[in-house]
Amino acid sequence: MPTRWRTIVFSTYWGLSVVALATLIILPYLHWQYMRVNSYLMAIIFGIYIAKLLTVAFLLVDDTRRLIRWVIARFSTTAAGPDEDAISRSVFLSWLGLGLGTGVFGSLLYGFGNKYNYKLHRVRMAFENLPASFKGLKIIQISDIHSGSLANPEAVNKGIDLILAEKPDLILFTGDLVNDLATEVKDYKAIFGRLEAPMGVFSVLGNHDYGDYVWWETPELKEANLDHLRQIQQEMGWRLLMNEHVVLQRGEGQIALIGIENWSAKARFPKYGRMDLACPGTEKYPFKILMSHDPSHWDAEVRPQYPDIDLMLSGHTHGMQYGVELPGFKWSPVQFLYKQWAGLYQEGRQRLYVNRGYGFIGYPGRFGILPEITVIELA
Repeated sequence: MPTRWRTIVFSTYWGLSVVALATLIILPYLHWQYMRVNSYLMAIIFGIYIAKLLTVAFLLVDDTRRLIRWVIARFSTTAAGPDEDAISRSVFLSWLGLGLGTGVFGSLLYGFGNKYNYKLHRVRMAFENLPASFKGLKIIQISDIHSGSLANPEAVNKGIDLILAEKPDLILFTGDLVNDLATEVKDYKAIFGRLEAPMGVFSVLGNHDYGDYVWWETPELKEANLDHLRQIQQEMGWRLLMNEHVVLQRGEGQIALIGIENWSAKARFPKYGRMDLACPGTEKYPFKILMSHDPSHWDAEVRPQYPDIDLMLSGHTHGMQYGVELPGFKWSPVQFLYKQWAGLYQEGRQRLYVNRGYGFIGYPGRFGILPEITVIELA
């Protein structure tokens, strides 16, 4: 590499490192009103270090290769001779690492512009035991709004326009209306209050809705925050289901809609959900839909203990807001944590749909895994 380019690469590499370190030191002293700026800075810093790790990984491969050749040459009785393509291999590995690192960093930056790029996912599901009057029922599912991360009411409102344009019979929200505090919904209450459907708008709580991730002076303040969130949903016209079920009627047919509080098979998340409270009384209905925020609930409790649940709707994973989705192929780092993380899954006659999330948290963007509005047609 020419000396001039080597100097540029060296200076850029260490310059970014110094800036990233200084930013990490400064961030804790910034006031809460700069939290949205902080999330962008943290995402950029995270991207820088991921890019560095990828680059270093390839450099390590090259260094290991060089070491092996040196050991062989050092202890071999036969001269190994010069490695004529050693320089080209080293350059290849170095540039490959830099290219991948730069690509990941660039994709994270690109994703900043996709966080309000709502995508409609249309899914048709046929069930033999669905009452005839419910054939053709259109359900809109949204999940993981995370109001505290939103910063563009106009863009969010356009997403609501997309939902209403579908003229759904039923709207279901599967948790995480806020990041931590009920007051985060304030600027979006009127927007989400626009949601309406002939059979109603129903919701459940997600892990973030309980305020478990912030410090409270007293348990009473934490409980008051949750009460406030319940009240807000009621004022928006949403029916929050707390370990209970309702009966939906269409024509002559009836089905049960079950909603439970957050229940996760992952140790770091709480188990507030009570299927034993929500399900009694649903036995007489031929078809059951369960709203449960965390998809790990499906394998851990729903499938083995409640085989009469026909369809479970979840969210929670966001598809990690980063990945690749192509026809017939999808990948995201979140799949190493969750077996079911985006889209439709089926085991026997039971089905699970995992919504990719309407909002975002942490990383203020989306790459490959766009914010989702699910349009489900029952058949």
